[in-house]
Amino acid sequence: MSEVKVITGTSAAAEAAKLADVDVIAAYPITPQTTCVEKLADFVANGELDAEYIKVESEHSAMSASIAASATGARTFTATSSQGLALMHEVLFAAAGMRVPVVMMNANRALSAPINIWNDQQDSLSQRDTGWIQLYAEDNQEVLDLVIQAFKIAEDEKVLLPVMVNLDGFILTHTVEPVTLPKRETVLDFIGTYEPKHAYLDPKKPMTQGALGDPNYYMETRYAIETAMRNAEKVIADVHDAFAEKFNRAYGNGLIESYNLEKAENVIIAMGSICGTIKDMIDLKKKEGVEIGLLKIRCYRPLPVEMIKDALKNAKNVAILDKSISLGMNKGAIYADVASHLKDKKTVNYIVGLGGRDITSEDILGIYADVETSEDGKTNWVGLKEE
Repeated sequence: MSEVKVITGTSAAAEAAKLADVDVIAAYPITPQTTCVEKLADFVANGELDAEYIKVESEHSAMSASIAASATGARTFTATSSQGLALMHEVLFAAAGMRVPVVMMNANRALSAPINIWNDQQDSLSQRDTGWIQLYAEDNQEVLDLVIQAFKIAEDEKVLLPVMVNLDGFILTHTVEPVTLPKRETVLDFIGTYEPKHAYLDPKKPMTQGALGDPNYYMETRYAIETAMRNAEKVIADVHDAFAEKFNRAYGNGLIESYNLEKAENVIIAMGSICGTIKDMIDLKKKEGVEIGLLKIRCYRPLPVEMIKDALKNAKNVAILDKSISLGMNKGAIYADVASHLKDKKTVNYIVGLGGRDITSEDILGIYADVETSEDGKTNWVGLKEE
């Protein structure tokens, strides 16, 4: 029987890793992720989880240890945030290139300088080309559910790629919500046993991993990762559907989630916890007879372009919210990726919430009002202080 606990997002991620019965955890602290690996340390120390807990000296080492552990055939989990994720950058490519299905929780946090520990999504969006699948949670229940699903997605033979589950720093990592925890046996029955055929340690069957890829082979390895990313779209949807049937919780089609899009001409595209506030505003305006909508992106890599285009077929004006900025382009990463596929719509980019700047309900309603009259292709910085 499932159990309901009132817990933080970091605890939800730790509980999910425990439910997945991970073999190895590589841990290095960084705010606001630290409480996740602290919780896992408690589980191991208390005998609730039989796993190797590796304390390392940096995030670069945490990812290196995770890659090595996964390359032996172990189910592996780690967690990080912001500067820590940036320090991992080099080895994030190695994890994807070696096709090791590491699962990592990332607490989204702004990058320095200036020093800032609050939320935006610049850290993970800056890693979008490393070959990691990127999933984004709206609330703490979705954090737990995504981490569980992440293992099944990553270990699927048609994918075999690392997965990053992202949650907004402090907004989810340090606030408590009721979270339903399924039984461990049920989760393990859902995920299944990880039995790698491509990367494992067996002295009787030695293999080379992380070998040199000269110009005769390197391009093929990148194409193979891209192919795996395309395969992942169906796998993510299938895993989501199987999860929904087994645990009775669903999130759109697993890659995107539509909210009141049928009649809405003015639509917001967003990711993460801000989607909860946007849904509240949609419900508020609906009572007044005004139809506005939300397209929530749960899966940013691979980006489900055709699904997004189909979901927005009735929209006229699309506001794309970015908690990141591509400096020198004056656009956010999501806008840069999505707008070019929506040529028949007006698209406007809204830069919001950088460094933890509050995004109010009035801001959301203002964006819905602004997108109807704003110039196509324009970028608006929301909440920017005037000199």
